[in-house]
Amino acid sequence: MKKLLVIALALFVAMVGVQVFAINMGDTLTNAMIKDSADKPSQIPDLGVKVMTIFYNDADAADLADPLSDALKAKKYDESKYRGQGIANLKDSKAPNWLIRRIIKGKEKKYDTKILTDPSYMLKSAWNLADCNNSAVIIIVGKDKKVKYVNYLRATIPAAEVNKIVALVDSLLK
Repeated sequence: MKKLLVIALALFVAMVGVQVFAINMGDTLTNAMIKDSADKPSQIPDLGVKVMTIFYNDADAADLADPLSDALKAKKYDESKYRGQGIANLKDSKAPNWLIRRIIKGKEKKYDTKILTDPSYMLKSAWNLADCNNSAVIIIVGKDKKVKYVNYLRATIPAAEVNKIVALVDSLLK
């Protein structure tokens, strides 16, 4: 009976294209071609070289993880070992891409970094991310390219979660 249920579920998924699996802790990530803030092809710098915090945000939910971004920036981690990387999920946003790119320029200045963009689910598909609409997805990746933490935020990140993530990054950098 279980086998029949599994086969039926597999057929349903194949027929309607539903994504039932998503990125999990322990998964190994590969780099994918996405775009920079000027809409030029780019890959995620330092993936597999440094401990990374990747912020994959729907532009409509871009500020949900700002408390975490601010806390990590305040730590002043050694840039030869750590990188924070923002990636704007443009596909799910209601705002036009040109407007989002203008906002991205302000964030690039605030955080002294380059923010990448995903205008057509390139990264979402490559990494098998779940529904990211109206979400800020936080992914911590070790130097081994393995996912150490993943969370889909639909509200501002709580202070306790910020502390937990900062402690995780601290431990990965030791």
